[in-house]
This record gives sequence, C-alpha cells and structure tokens, in this order.
Amino acid sequence: MISVLTLALAPTFFVMLLGYTAGRVGIVNNMHVAELNTVVMGYALPASLLVATASTPRSALIAQWPVLVSLATVMMGTYVLWYGYQRSMRKQDSSESALQALAVGQPNFAAAGLPVITALFGADQAVTVAVGIAVGSLLPSPLTLAILELSQAKAGTSSSRGAAARIALASAHAVSKPIVLAPVIGTLISLIGWPLPVGALAALREIGQAAGGLALFVTGLVLSERPFRLSRNTMFGAGIANIAQPLITFAICRELDASVLTTKLSVVMAALPSGFFGILFGTSYRRISDEANSTIIASTIFSALTLAVTIGWTYSYNG
Repeated sequence: MISVLTLALAPTFFVMLLGYTAGRVGIVNNMHVAELNTVVMGYALPASLLVATASTPRSALIAQWPVLVSLATVMMGTYVLWYGYQRSMRKQDSSESALQALAVGQPNFAAAGLPVITALFGADQAVTVAVGIAVGSLLPSPLTLAILELSQAKAGTSSSRGAAARIALASAHAVSKPIVLAPVIGTLISLIGWPLPVGALAALREIGQAAGGLALFVTGLVLSERPFRLSRNTMFGAGIANIAQPLITFAICRELDASVLTTKLSVVMAALPSGFFGILFGTSYRRISDEANSTIIASTIFSALTLAVTIGWTYSYNG
C-alpha cells in the first residue's frame, strides 16, 4: 500500500511544490500567470477532457451511472450548501462564495484522479476518472463561471440592464468556455458512437498530455503569491472535502446498490483533495480568493492522511 500511495500522491505534491518554489524564489514571475493560465484552461485541459470522454466506449460510459449519480449528488450538494453558508452566515460576496464552494465541493479529478485510480485499480478503470471530470466540468464548474461572469458584468454594466439579461449573458459566456464545451462534445461523441479520427486523437493528446502537470505547476505558482491562512473556515472546508464527501458518497452507493468495485471507485474519487479549478478560474477573472486557495492547500496536505485511510479501506471492504 505504501508504494501505491507514493505513486498516487507524490507526483501531485511534487509538481505543485515545483510551481510554488519557482514562484517564491522568483524563477517564474508569480504576479503574471495569465498566459500560462490561458494555455491550461483554453487548450491543454479541454483537449485532455475531450480525449478522455470521447475515447470511452458508450457501454463503459453508461455502466458508470452509479459513479455519475453519487459524485454529482455529493459535489452539487456540497457546493450549494457551502455557497449558502458563505453568503448567509459569513456575508461573503457571490464571487468569493462561489470560489470557496468550488474548492470544497470539487475534488482534484483532473490531476490526482488518474494516478490514484490507475495505481489502485488498473488502467482499465480510467473511465471513472473521465466520468468524474465530465461531471465536474458540466455541473459545478460552469455554475462557478456563470457566477463569476455575472459578478463581472454587474461591476462593468450600467444599472439599466435587467438582471435577467445579465444572467443570460453571463450563462452563455460561461458555457461557451472550452473547459465546459470539451467534455460535453466528448460525451456526445462517445454516446453517439462516432470514434474520433486517429489523427485528431493524436493531435489532441499531444497538447492534452501537458494538462495535469502544467495545471498543478500553475496552481503552485499562484499559491506562492498568496498567503496561507489556516482559519477555522479553512479547516472546516478541508474536513468537508476530505472526510464528509467520501462518507456521503459511500452512503449513496449503498442506497443505489452499487457493486463493490463501483463503490470503491466512487469513494476514492470523492476522497481526492480539493481541485485547483477555483484557483484557475479566479486567476482568469482577476478574483483571487485567499480562503479558497488556503482550503486547497490544507485539503491537499490533509489528504496525505485521509486518502491513505481511504486506500486502506479499499483493501478491506468486501460489500
């Protein structure tokens, strides 16, 4: 189990540390990461998501419905509750609340999912990662983008424009992002049964294979410029992300009468540390959330323990 933990977690921590160190010592300017962020969010990650979903056989994609339902329910439930908590109890604005909700609710499928799942269950279970990425890209990510778009529109639009028009414009802009469109297109290709041409797959993989590493590096780079504060809110968020979500996912899988393997896959996916999309989205909109960033750091560090416990559970759970 130690070797599995090393293979699963060491790359994630190492690449983030590289980016963090590069920013802290001034090797890379951590005040100007917009171009790198554009490469990640506009090219590398969309290409990776498109390939992951489009290359999954339709039968394998359909068979993943318990994973889809459990992860979607947990992610969106956590997102809505945490957003409401930040807005009503802590009086945060909509952008801050959305970035925090995304940090707590969406695990790091894009970078940590593949090495963890393949190390534990084998490369043939990579479809689970594709499903998790698709769910995250289709539900909490576009919702966060819409909130950020709407907040930006309110700041730069006269009050004469109606709220409905602003919401419609913000939503349209959000769902038109490559990071949202790519998994949608890939899922449709898989369900229709139209395989991508070999040349197209090769071309997309060429840029897509840089997604995970570059996204983690940019995450570390952005974090190096922001202060880390281990507040009560940060610890609470990390606890929800690392402990509550996998436990709730397990309960949902039991209710769905999911197989032992599907239950293990779903719980491990839910136990992954907080994802970095909130950092990248915040950078894109010049709306950095120190608490969201601190939550991601705390969740990532805490996952060295919680993910180890979850992985140990997979070796003993038999239904």
